[in-house]
Amino acid sequence: MTTLSNTLRIHTISLGCPKNRVDTEVMLGTMLSSIQAVDTPEQADVVLVNTCGFIEPAVQESVQTILETADAIADLNPKPLLVVTGCLVMRYEQELRQELPEVDLFVTIPQQKELPALLKQALHRNIPNERSRALSTSPGYGYLKISEGCDNACRFCTIPSLRGPLRSQPVDTIVNQAKHLLSQGVKELVVIAQDVTAYGKDLGMQHGLETLLERVLPLDGLEWLRLMYLYPAGLTNERLAFLASCGKPLVPYLDIPFQHSHPDILRTMGRPFMHDPLEIVSRIRTHMPDAAIRTTMIVGYPGETNAHFQHLVQTVQAIRFTHMGVFTFFPEEGTPAAAMKGQVDQTVKEDRKTRLMEIQAEISRENLCAYADTLQPVLVDEPCPEWEGLFTGRTWFQAPEVDGVTYVSGPGVEPGKLVQARIHETKTYDLVGLVE
Repeated sequence: MTTLSNTLRIHTISLGCPKNRVDTEVMLGTMLSSIQAVDTPEQADVVLVNTCGFIEPAVQESVQTILETADAIADLNPKPLLVVTGCLVMRYEQELRQELPEVDLFVTIPQQKELPALLKQALHRNIPNERSRALSTSPGYGYLKISEGCDNACRFCTIPSLRGPLRSQPVDTIVNQAKHLLSQGVKELVVIAQDVTAYGKDLGMQHGLETLLERVLPLDGLEWLRLMYLYPAGLTNERLAFLASCGKPLVPYLDIPFQHSHPDILRTMGRPFMHDPLEIVSRIRTHMPDAAIRTTMIVGYPGETNAHFQHLVQTVQAIRFTHMGVFTFFPEEGTPAAAMKGQVDQTVKEDRKTRLMEIQAEISRENLCAYADTLQPVLVDEPCPEWEGLFTGRTWFQAPEVDGVTYVSGPGVEPGKLVQARIHETKTYDLVGLVE
């Protein structure tokens, strides 16, 4: 690898959700002309680990990653500077400083915009502070983060304590970010926030999401726009009618974290929506009959009985979600749910998760069979390392990183291209297509 003179070699590890990935891209963008991305910690002058601290498994993964990275660079001379940032630092900064002396620099989330100055101080090097963004996704898509924080008071969630209240980006700022991503060749914008439906409320906007989409959807070069993290309470008939009227490039894909189906559990969760998800799904299908719906569910929440779980099973079987993720409840320190009575045994939680995912696997397998021998648009992401000439991509109902993929091959297939592929094989979660 050729190293540019006076260039800071940096290796990044971004854990957790796409919102974290955007933070990493923005941090790198603050010093874009001064850095060179390298593939391994051993090649780097700086190793940056952006952590997740949302739930206990994420905390464990973050700590393990820090320890493994510290071990990998411990004997190097000169030793790279180890920098740790993200939600784990926000949640456990003092404990981390005591328990992880291997880390050279802890950076809180508010300090991320000051990273060039912090590195300049630590390394005694001049690092100009810039305003850009270093895209790290596959060339076809990019994440568009429209707000930070959350005003919802879900009793199991640590996000408000880690990220603070809702803070929406101004519309013009988001439009400029979208234009920047599209100028890099991005064809799909994935709109993300902790609650996309709440966008603009803190700015006094009554129809913030609608206003934003009216500005972003007409942008040149945009082929697909996908909405992630839509809270059920925000999916009113008025909003759904608007979304249905948008047409291309808005893909009919709705990511709605229902979390549960039983009103008793939803009430004790403190969810802003406490009705049967069937009502919301019926409303969606009235306005958008062919919409793909993704959701997440939590099993083993305090007080969840067998009857509550069976209600959830029956709801999942009735709705037949396009995609569904299932989490076992974790009593996160500092959340009201952690102190609730009726904590469920871990073995029971795991059994319920397994059962629900088995049901969803069969639903997904049956859903995908309907696409056999159809022509589908596929946005190509990257080469498949196991097979030369085979690529992974996604069709309109597959979001990056969280859903299944479409394996595609044929003439003109390359990363970043939107191609038409004939689906000739369907699997449990994936499709296989050929460009004819």
